[in-house]
Amino acid sequence: MARNQAAPNASEERATSKKIGVLNALWPFMRPYKALMAGALCALVLTASLSLTLPLAVRRVVDSFRLEDSALLDFYFMAALGIAALLAAGTGLRYALVTKLGERVVSDIRKAVFDRVIGMSPEFYEKIMTGEVLSRITTDTTLIQSVLGSSASIALRNILLFLGGMVLMLLTSAKLTGMVLLIVPAVIVPILVLGRRLRVISRENQDWIAASSGNAGEALGAVQTVQAFTHEALSRAQFGEMTETAYDVSRRRIRTRALMTVIVIFLVFAGIVGVLWMGARDVRAGVMTEGRLIQFVIYSVLVAGAVAALSEIWSELQRAAGATERLVELLTAEDTVNDPETAQVLPQPVKGEITFDDVSFRYPARPEIPALEDVSLTVAPGETVAFVGPSGAGKTTIIQMIQRFYDPSEGAVKLDGLALTALQRDDFRRAIAMVPQDPVIFAASARENIRFGRPEASDAEVEAAAKAAAAHDFIMKLPEGYGSFVGERGVMLSGGQKQRIAIARAILRDAPVLLLDEATSALDAESERAVQAAVDEMSKTRTTLIVAHRLATVKKADRIVVMDQGRVVAQGTHDQLVSEGGLYARLARLQFTDGMAAE
Repeated sequence: MARNQAAPNASEERATSKKIGVLNALWPFMRPYKALMAGALCALVLTASLSLTLPLAVRRVVDSFRLEDSALLDFYFMAALGIAALLAAGTGLRYALVTKLGERVVSDIRKAVFDRVIGMSPEFYEKIMTGEVLSRITTDTTLIQSVLGSSASIALRNILLFLGGMVLMLLTSAKLTGMVLLIVPAVIVPILVLGRRLRVISRENQDWIAASSGNAGEALGAVQTVQAFTHEALSRAQFGEMTETAYDVSRRRIRTRALMTVIVIFLVFAGIVGVLWMGARDVRAGVMTEGRLIQFVIYSVLVAGAVAALSEIWSELQRAAGATERLVELLTAEDTVNDPETAQVLPQPVKGEITFDDVSFRYPARPEIPALEDVSLTVAPGETVAFVGPSGAGKTTIIQMIQRFYDPSEGAVKLDGLALTALQRDDFRRAIAMVPQDPVIFAASARENIRFGRPEASDAEVEAAAKAAAAHDFIMKLPEGYGSFVGERGVMLSGGQKQRIAIARAILRDAPVLLLDEATSALDAESERAVQAAVDEMSKTRTTLIVAHRLATVKKADRIVVMDQGRVVAQGTHDQLVSEGGLYARLARLQFTDGMAAE
């Protein structure tokens, strides 16, 4: 469960692409909201212009102190107050529009990322933890929201203040402005040097946060197993180590950012003090008025504040660039299983003929071990075929290939004569109902868990499916019957109850192809008998493929396929295979003993 190397490895692999330019990837999500952006930009330009106008009003007020006409002084005061009111209103409008834009864009990004990853094949999840995917959808998008909803507009505003302030400073006093310009290179150099280092550290920090989230999600998702094996202390230690590592990296980021802030602010305000000293001497010499000096000082403060804010925002932009890069990786991730550009249409009604045409396959995580090797097999429409064999023989792989979770490296899997690779996945998967060995129960009501098989099904159809799966009686004993919440992963249900919910879900789907992977393994004898009767009834009208170890299940199949090391080694009925005395006969003696006794 410990994956404490995931973050640094990921950081090293992606180190070459850490650039602010990756934020351009956000533009497709912002493009639909051009009107909102235009309104926010107008409000931003207005507030920046008013901020630059305010020092002119202050200068008039200061230079009017010595005038005898108090009415003019009052007018200047009222003008300054009016500018302040407009500035406040414009700032509020800018905040509302920009924040709305950030929320809207980030919501779209979250949906786009989820839409992408929910359709990725299982191979994708062999390389990345689901907890890390969730961290990217939540933590990384929150960083982007901060940038779009705040930092970007503040950056633009400060750029306008910087440029406008520099121009007006030049018009106010060319000599003092020249002194200020001497300071600019000294400020920019540490921003560039330390900023590059900060970008690398920020990305590493985000990687470690994502890795710790993945570790926590894995441990909490299997909390009963963790507790059963008294693994709590080790799990705490693993999570604590990863969290502390993330904290240590964040401390480096904080120190670097703090150092950059100290250098920039000191240089900026040291320059302002120097400029003030020179300006004060010019006022004493009568070269400029007090109001003009105060105007210049205000512009200097505006420009200095803009530079300081931009250095802060630069760090935020770098963190957002790292977050954007991680999200873009999900959005652009290449999947090995894809729908064809021009798909064939599965003929209706679906007959349910399944063909394996010389299929070979190796799992990407275990390329040295063949999962299937030269498998050729045809399952006729309506036929019930049971797959048996030792663990790792390839039985479950057969089930996964039929659902096209993976594509064969050689050969083709076909449904009604059409290769699955030529069909849309959601097209042919509608023709398949699946009952896995480890059924997935969602954090919803019992009714909604069964209705997952066919979302448009009525309550009466849901109950009929539950009765057929021998699930109705125990569901009615729950506190709120079919409306009872069954807990995350169905923690309120027993293993057998979960299995019956999953079988009811498959019955409700009413698909022409039924896949059963150890579907009755968690049932007691009485429940198994009831469910087996339901399965037998379903099997009469559809193609059924069963992975099973129990003799009662296997003997009723029309044909038994014996697999070993990814190959089909024998086919036939129970009696035929036993009489041949091969692998099946040995498995029958070892694995089916209980079943034989029961028979």
